[in-house]
Amino acid sequence: MMHFLARFTRLGASLALVALIAMAAPAARADSDDGIVRVKSAVPMQEAITRIKADIAAKGIRFFSEIDQSKLAADAGIKLRPSTLLVFGNPPLGTQFITSNPNAGLDWPVRLLLTQDDNGEVWAVWTDFEWIARRHNIKDRVAQFKMATTVVNSITSTIRTR
Repeated sequence: MMHFLARFTRLGASLALVALIAMAAPAARADSDDGIVRVKSAVPMQEAITRIKADIAAKGIRFFSEIDQSKLAADAGIKLRPSTLLVFGNPPLGTQFITSNPNAGLDWPVRLLLTQDDNGEVWAVWTDFEWIARRHNIKDRVAQFKMATTVVNSITSTIRTR
């Protein structure tokens, strides 16, 4: 029990630090009812990937995978503009959504898509956490969803400036 309490206290301190950092970054919100949040990057694709992965590591968040979708498409003989999916999460936070509704596992861990449009602009795209809460009818994890939003806003703030 003491090990759990110590770990929970460290998690709380880490999340409080993330919240303070994120307050300096403008919040991103879904612009429509499809739950998609898009943030324009001020840096090229590879630098955006590098910055986001570095910030995830600096925050002690677990990084699961990087999927280069354009390479997968090219390997299949299909042309696709640059598109890379990053999958990461903080199990002590993210699994709380799944304990509320097991179907929430469809949306966890976090998936952040970095994509380049036809004009060469790079975008970070993810599913809005409030939308995920509504999708899975989760009403008992409001603080956790707010924390997830704070964290992803903090992570993507690293690509909003040069």
